[in-house]
Amino acid sequence: MTTWVVGLLYVAAGGCFVLALKWLTHPATARRAVRVGEAGMLLAVVGTLLKEQIVDVRWIAIAVVVGATIGALIAVFVPLTAMPQRIALSHAFGALAAALVGIAELDLGDGGLARFATTVLAAEILLGCLTFTGSLVAFGKLQGFVRDRPLTFPEQNVVNGVVLAAGVAIVVVLALDPTRVSVLPWLVAIGLAFGVMMVMRIGGADMPVVISLLNSFAGLSGAALGFAIANPILIIAGALDGSSGFLLSIFMCRAMNRTFTNVIFGGFGAEQTASGDAQRPVRVTSVEEAAMLLDSASFVVIVPGYGMAAAQAQHKVAEIANLLIARGVEVRFAIHPVAGRMPGHMNVLLAEANVPYDLLVDLEQINPEFERTDVVLVIGANDTVNPAARHDRQSPIFGMPILDVDHARSVIVVKRSLRSGFSGIENQLFFLPQTMMLFGDAREVAAGVALELSTQRSAV
Repeated sequence: MTTWVVGLLYVAAGGCFVLALKWLTHPATARRAVRVGEAGMLLAVVGTLLKEQIVDVRWIAIAVVVGATIGALIAVFVPLTAMPQRIALSHAFGALAAALVGIAELDLGDGGLARFATTVLAAEILLGCLTFTGSLVAFGKLQGFVRDRPLTFPEQNVVNGVVLAAGVAIVVVLALDPTRVSVLPWLVAIGLAFGVMMVMRIGGADMPVVISLLNSFAGLSGAALGFAIANPILIIAGALDGSSGFLLSIFMCRAMNRTFTNVIFGGFGAEQTASGDAQRPVRVTSVEEAAMLLDSASFVVIVPGYGMAAAQAQHKVAEIANLLIARGVEVRFAIHPVAGRMPGHMNVLLAEANVPYDLLVDLEQINPEFERTDVVLVIGANDTVNPAARHDRQSPIFGMPILDVDHARSVIVVKRSLRSGFSGIENQLFFLPQTMMLFGDAREVAAGVALELSTQRSAV
C-alpha cells in the first residue's frame, strides 16, 4: 500500500515539474509555474518521507527547519537584482548535497557495492564536486568578490584537460574495481579543483551560460544519484534539471553566436588594449536635454542592461516610460536574450517595477522597428548594442545578434564611463554621430530624467 502511494506521489510530483517548466517559458504563466513547482516538490518530499527506509525523522525534521529558515531569509533579504548570485549559490548547495550523499553511499558500502552503482556514484561525485566549487566561483564573480575578467595563462586548456582526465580515470578505476574506495579523496579533490579552474577562466560575459551549464551538471548529478540509490523522483527531477539547463545553455550560445567550446575554453572577455577609438571624442548630453529629446519623440525604445540591474534603476525607468505613455508617446522595452547576468533577468526586474508584459519586445521583433524609432534610451547595456558585432570580423563578438539601436534617429546611452563591457572591447555605438552619452549612475540619471519630464508636464 505504502509503495503504491509513494509511486503515485512521485508521478504527480514529476507531472508538476514538467508543467512548471512549460509555464516558465512565458512571463504571463511564470507565477503559476512557481506554485506548481513548489507543489511538486512538496509531493516529492512527502512521498520520500513515507518510504519504509525512513525509520527516524528527527534529523530530517531539524534539517527541514534549518533549510526552510535559511531559504526564507534569503527570499526576504536578497534583492531581485542579485537573483543570479542567489541561483549560483542554490546550484552550489544542491551539488554539495548530492556529492555528500554519494560520498556517504560509497563510504558506507566499503567496496561492497555493485559495479554499476559504484560507477554511477563516482561520476556523480565528480560532477557534484566540480559544480559546487564552480558555482561558488560564479557567485564570487557575480557578486564582485572575484575579478570578473577571465584568468588565463599559457597552456591552460592542457592543464585543465589533464586534471579532468585524472578525475575521469579515477571513475574508471572504481568502475573496474569497486573495492578501491581508497581513491575517493583524490576524486573529491580533483572535482573541487577542476570546478575552480573551469570557471576562473570564464569572463563575466559568459556567466549566464556558465550558470545554466552548472545547473545542468547539478541536475545530472542528482539523476545519477537517483539511479544509485533507486529513487525515481531524483531521476525525474535530475533529468529535467539537467536537460533543461543543457538546452538553455545551447540557446544562449546561439544567441551570442558562440559555441560551447568557445565559452568554456575561449577565455572570452579578456580586456583588450585600447585602440585609437578611445581617443575619439563623444557627444555628451545632460539630463535636461535628454528629457527634452524624449518629450519631443513619438516612438521611444528603452534598452535595459545589467547596469540598470546593478543600480536598481528599474522603478525610475518604469516611471519614465509611464510619463511618456501618458503624453501619447509609443514606448517599448527591447530585451536581448542574454541581457543581464542570466536569461530573463531584465524581464524579472521590469515585472517588479510593474511594467506591462506587452511593452517588452524580443530582439527579432524590435530590430525592424528601430528604423522608425525617434529615440533609443540605452540604460546599462553595452555588448548587446555594439554595432561591431555586425561588421567587424576581428571583433570577438562578431556574428552575435544585437539590438540594432544605431539604426534609430537618436540614441541616448546612460553609462558611468566609456569602459568596455563584459566582452572587453570598446563599443562603437558611443562614437556614432547620433549617439549622446549621459554619464552617471543609472538610477540617479533616470530619476533626474523622470523629474524633468514631470516638471515639463506640470509647466504645460
